[in-house]
Amino acid sequence: MIDVIVAGGGPTGLMLACELRLHGVHVVVLERDTEPTRVVRSLGLHARSIEVLDQRGLLERFLELGKQYKIGGYFAGITKPWPDRLDTAHGYVLGIPQPVTDRLLTERAIEVGVEIRRGRELVGLSQDDHGVTAELADGTQLRSRYLVGCDGGRSTVRRLLGVGFPGEPATVDTLLGEMELTAPPEEVADVMTEVRKTQLRFGVGPIGDGLYRVVVPADGVSESRTVPPTLEDFKQQLRTTAGTDFGVHSPRWLSRFSDATRLAERYRVGRVLLAGDAAHVHPPLGGQGLNLGIQDAFNLGWKLAAEVDGWAPNGLLDSYQAERHPVAAAVLDNTRAQTELMSLDPGPQAVRRLLSELMEFEDVNRYLIEKIIAIGIRYDFGEGHELLGRRLRDVKLKRGHLYDLMHGGRGLLLDQTGRLSVTGWADRVDHVVDISEELDVPAVLLRPDGHVAWVGDDQQDLLGRLPKWFGAAVH
Repeated sequence: MIDVIVAGGGPTGLMLACELRLHGVHVVVLERDTEPTRVVRSLGLHARSIEVLDQRGLLERFLELGKQYKIGGYFAGITKPWPDRLDTAHGYVLGIPQPVTDRLLTERAIEVGVEIRRGRELVGLSQDDHGVTAELADGTQLRSRYLVGCDGGRSTVRRLLGVGFPGEPATVDTLLGEMELTAPPEEVADVMTEVRKTQLRFGVGPIGDGLYRVVVPADGVSESRTVPPTLEDFKQQLRTTAGTDFGVHSPRWLSRFSDATRLAERYRVGRVLLAGDAAHVHPPLGGQGLNLGIQDAFNLGWKLAAEVDGWAPNGLLDSYQAERHPVAAAVLDNTRAQTELMSLDPGPQAVRRLLSELMEFEDVNRYLIEKIIAIGIRYDFGEGHELLGRRLRDVKLKRGHLYDLMHGGRGLLLDQTGRLSVTGWADRVDHVVDISEELDVPAVLLRPDGHVAWVGDDQQDLLGRLPKWFGAAVH
């Protein structure tokens, strides 16, 4: 029997599979498409996703193929300077097209032993007390202990589970594609500057190799999300919005997206779970979608592995929904707010001008950007130190950096006292005695996802906290 089937081979599914393999879990990824997509839905990674990659020793390969930016405009397109003093060692956006992210995560998955089966579409599932049966389009069946749907906004897994997906349907569509232009670059830049003064859903910019990325409002809402627009659709909408079609031709790919906003009622039904777009969809404002999915996977991976390995304490797997559902709800709210602020109606424009004035205050600017880049998240671990429930940035130690110690996906006790012990949990938690001038607490216990589970210097207090996240001690 397979330990975990992951339905969907996008960034969320691949990241989850990699996390599971760190713990020796047998993972099979089922991907419907026979070849990787060339569609560039996402253009970059935010700080928390960059931290995630750094925690697993993957960041260098992404930095080699990406470009670092410190630019404003991520909240509703309101251009303000990039905030200073962000609580991260990676205070930038990493520009990297999604197909490159997909490729790098695929390479990593293969390195750690993930089995990826392309051209395999899941069409049915059933579950019992011992496992899940997945039915594929070719008539074959697979049996696994757990299954995770990472199969996108039109998730088959979610539909088969009967999980509600409440929210708001699409009210507008936007066309997105890559193509060549005959118009000279100067004309494109001039038109772009003028149109963007009033229409923030419009953009035409070079991406290299003679190609341009074109974003333009569509005419109405498509009845079928699966049918891509035509080049003629782009020409017509460009002429309507910008007064010219720029001579677009030779498209590499064409697509569309909407402002639909929905959140799954549940992330778990028995042995089947949801992650990424299968659990939440929202407008792409602020570039949060791919990042939210990767971070879902990072939260879920070690918990599901603990369940498979048999040491998970009661409630650990359910804490995935308890922690990530509110995070997704907050992202949906901030994209709703951004959508309103981008409206051309007088009321939203008045609010936009007011918010723009407020963002002149450094604290306001930083607060909004931290929402987008997801470093302000604090899970509810109860009362305690201000660090409790937050992820810890990559602090410098006397012998290196914190994240260098987390590549294996285990828990970590960073002990600045040298008096503490994790005896009984050494198979799940590393104990490192080191000093950081950036950390003003005697010791911290970190979960495998880098969130602070305990702060203090009392051994008995630590012994009371370890079982909550790492199960019973082994004597």
